Amino acid sequence: MNDPITIRRATLADAFRLGDIGGATFSETFAHLYEPEDLAAFLQSTHSPESWARRLHDDHLAVWLVEDAGGTAIGYASAGPCKLPVPDLESNAGELFQLYLRASHHGMKLGSRLLETALAWLEMRGYDPLYVGVWSRNIGAQRLYARFGFRHCGEYEFPVGRQRDHEFILRRA
Repeated sequence: MNDPITIRRATLADAFRLGDIGGATFSETFAHLYEPEDLAAFLQSTHSPESWARRLHDDHLAVWLVEDAGGTAIGYASAGPCKLPVPDLESNAGELFQLYLRASHHGMKLGSRLLETALAWLEMRGYDPLYVGVWSRNIGAQRLYARFGFRHCGEYEFPVGRQRDHEFILRRA
């Protein structure tokens, strides 16, 4: 049986689609936390097609797009060298930057498949250890990362407009 869901490496031609799915999934998950102007500023800086095009041009980063059987984008992930504020950060540390799926596709094991894809790429590139930042109240994501061996090792503030979110740093050796 063919899987109606595909995970593929994104290309520069996907910059607009990544902007759309990135903004949609972030808003589905977190819009209720922010003032509209803070959310709009964050989405413009992080999920504009230009922002995605810059990331897709960077050979040190990878981005994956999740599509349903009709080719509609339903999620994405991105990874590369660690940029988290980790004290004494290892020179070869990698990071899962983002992993998002439409709410309609939660509970289908797609998050695990997407995470496996990103982790395999990071490991193949020799990144070690691996990190991920996660909102301190996103218990579902924390459980997913724990199943893959990530453990709490620090905290930081993540800016969304004028608001600062309390985030956990998770590490997998």
